[in-house]
Amino acid sequence: MTRPETRPAGAWALATAVVTLVPHALYLPLWISACCGLLLAWQARRLYAGTPPAGRLLRFGLLVVATAIALGLRQHFGYFFGKDPGVALLAALLCVKLLEGGSTRDVRAAILLALFLQLGLFFEDQSLPVAALAVCGTLCACATLLTLEDPNARPTQALRTAGVLMLQAAPFLLVLFVLFPRIPGPLWGLPADAHSGVTGLSEQMQPGSISQLTESDEIALRAEFAGNPPPPAQRYWRGPVLTDFDGRAWRARSSPLQATPPYSTSGMRYDYVATIEPHRRRWLLALDYPGTTGQPGTRHAGDLQLLADRPLAQRTRVALSAFPETPVGTDESPVVLERARQLPPQSSPRTRAAMARLMDGTSDPEVKLERALMFLRERQLTYTLSPPLLGDQPVDEFLFDTRRGFCEHFSSAFAVMMRAVGIPARVVTGYQGGTVNRFDGTLVVRQSDAHAWVEVWLAERGWVRVDPTALAVPERIERGLSGALPAGEARPFMLRSGFAADMLRGMRDRWEAVSSAWNSNIIGFDQQRQRSLLERLGLDRVDLRALGLLLVGCILVLTMILVGWVMRRRPAGDALDLAWQRFCRKLARAGVARLPSEGPLDYAERVARALPEHATRARCIASRYARLRYGPGGPDVAAQTRELARNIRTFRPY
Repeated sequence: MTRPETRPAGAWALATAVVTLVPHALYLPLWISACCGLLLAWQARRLYAGTPPAGRLLRFGLLVVATAIALGLRQHFGYFFGKDPGVALLAALLCVKLLEGGSTRDVRAAILLALFLQLGLFFEDQSLPVAALAVCGTLCACATLLTLEDPNARPTQALRTAGVLMLQAAPFLLVLFVLFPRIPGPLWGLPADAHSGVTGLSEQMQPGSISQLTESDEIALRAEFAGNPPPPAQRYWRGPVLTDFDGRAWRARSSPLQATPPYSTSGMRYDYVATIEPHRRRWLLALDYPGTTGQPGTRHAGDLQLLADRPLAQRTRVALSAFPETPVGTDESPVVLERARQLPPQSSPRTRAAMARLMDGTSDPEVKLERALMFLRERQLTYTLSPPLLGDQPVDEFLFDTRRGFCEHFSSAFAVMMRAVGIPARVVTGYQGGTVNRFDGTLVVRQSDAHAWVEVWLAERGWVRVDPTALAVPERIERGLSGALPAGEARPFMLRSGFAADMLRGMRDRWEAVSSAWNSNIIGFDQQRQRSLLERLGLDRVDLRALGLLLVGCILVLTMILVGWVMRRRPAGDALDLAWQRFCRKLARAGVARLPSEGPLDYAERVARALPEHATRARCIASRYARLRYGPGGPDVAAQTRELARNIRTFRPY
């Protein structure tokens, strides 16, 4: 049978493994999750039936299973040393260890694996729900270890004691959080994991590439403005700039980098702090047009993008300023302008012919621009999330056949129209708009706000933004995506109107405000914020060595306080303890004093050897005291305590 002292702890260990592995199932390969589920179900069946610990044959079989899983992970991921295969292997090993274990040491080893996997969940997600799940898992792990020490403890008692221990550890957690030296970048950034896909923009645009993002309600960035945010017409968040066109798709081209912006800022200034979600690219999604950042690791590109030195593999917080009215590109190089005029020879023949007829008799770029805009208005194009599929000439088919498209169709067509008449033009992708969270005042930009617009170059004016989508549906800029779609157009649920959608949006905004505070104050507590906090505490000249000494000193002080509190702690008015102390004083006067580290049962055995005539009564008193003090208790504990006290009062060992 399963060893009696480890069976309750085994049940707690199983609960710990379930709480630990369930959230991992979202990120583990499906077959690994299935294997873990089967192994855990097998362990639950063994505990219920009281099956003996694993013998040699079962242990060998489990070794074969673990080896097969390791080989399968190598085949599945294509590499073995990395975050994803490592976490998957540990998840499987935890389940194998639970099946193998029958001793106290095995249970402790399984709990250590579970604790590491709870930490491993933060590799994938650092949100508040994940932190709450980690706390629940740690609580179960502590209850498991406590049950190993006292197999007869009730589940509620084990949970309560585990909770008290975790509360006692909270001051140490706070000191470590504030004083532990911050290291830039994630500790788990392994090269094999650098290519994990995330949702967002790419360096290529073709029909349908941006409209797919509108189905996602995920956040792309949050912006906290020092004052009021800019009006909707100026909320253009710049991403990849696409210059090369092959007749169907637009692609980005590398641009020279410099520390300062390639323009002189002027006009209205907006200061804000942007929290950008990871997208595995270098662009920082800054509001047009960013000024000098003053932050290390940022560069200004010649195509007016703001780039980071490294791809954004984690949530990034950066303080920026924007000057939407700044003229840009007035001194653009001829090479860049010539590249922005190029069209493939056989692309868009109907559009070229229409532009040639439309521009007949004029060479003024301003007039050409106005005529092209008028042509676009006259086409009566429809803005839709479900545009029809296009063939080899997507621009011609959109303008002259289907006349239905999303922002990438509008921007691509207008850029081709401009290039067809010799005006440099390029497509800019990014996000447009954003909504203010009514609970914390931050401007939230989502993947559904993804947008594409055009920049044309005009002499003495430089690069001028032209949004052909706004020309066709002005509501897209002022009211967002939902306001721009036709009345009968299907919308994502969170963009719909109605009581249910409004209620869910309110709940979402409240939750996102809480999550934003968590990300900003806890996850975003980096070197700079740690230094600022220490300066506010009067520790403005603390180097790394002094910070380490301060950390060790605070830990020692907290440890001494906790030890002192435990040593002096005594329940006030505890009748059971007072009766036991009277019993010990009587025996001390008889020449048998209790040692400080001596338990009641061991003490009774020593008394029996020293005072044989009182052996039976001393053992009875000691065993009843131990049962009342350390046992599960019950409704009649008070009556039994009074009876024990009367028994001790009549005890005469001298």
